[in-house]
Amino acid sequence: MVGYDHPDAVTLVTAVQRVYVERYGGADATPVDPSEFAPPAGLFLVGYADGLPVTCGGWRLHRAAPRDGAEERPPREGGLEEPAPRDGDAELKRMYVVPAVRGRGFARRLLAELERTASVAGARRMVLETGTRQPEAIALYRSSGYRPLPKFGIYREAPGSRCFAKPLG
Repeated sequence: MVGYDHPDAVTLVTAVQRVYVERYGGADATPVDPSEFAPPAGLFLVGYADGLPVTCGGWRLHRAAPRDGAEERPPREGGLEEPAPRDGDAELKRMYVVPAVRGRGFARRLLAELERTASVAGARRMVLETGTRQPEAIALYRSSGYRPLPKFGIYREAPGSRCFAKPLG
């Protein structure tokens, strides 16, 4: 575990932002406060290979405003779950693997550890937002049990935005 503002984390987050610029024409503008990734309400991890930082990702707990009379509901018709974020959801952010080590399972192992730690912290569901110009990310999430979720966040109106969720625990 390292802080979101650790030099290795900053290097990898800068790299993933460059990917967003290449694929979407701009960096991800989602508001992110490094303190949101500090335990117990969040976590940021960096993975290393041969002493070099090669992968990163984190989660932050959401405390959504309660809906009057709202209770947990089953998935909606069409398989889409209730919109995010719900109180206690963990939002996955800044998953990235450097190109030199892709295809070696780093992303899948990191994702599993992020899910595990979010569950231990009390999250019941992991939610995320990605985009159609990241087909490898969508494939990872789908193959890891994530299901489509109605769009949320600042990109909810963007045609290429895709959101997913997976129950934890």
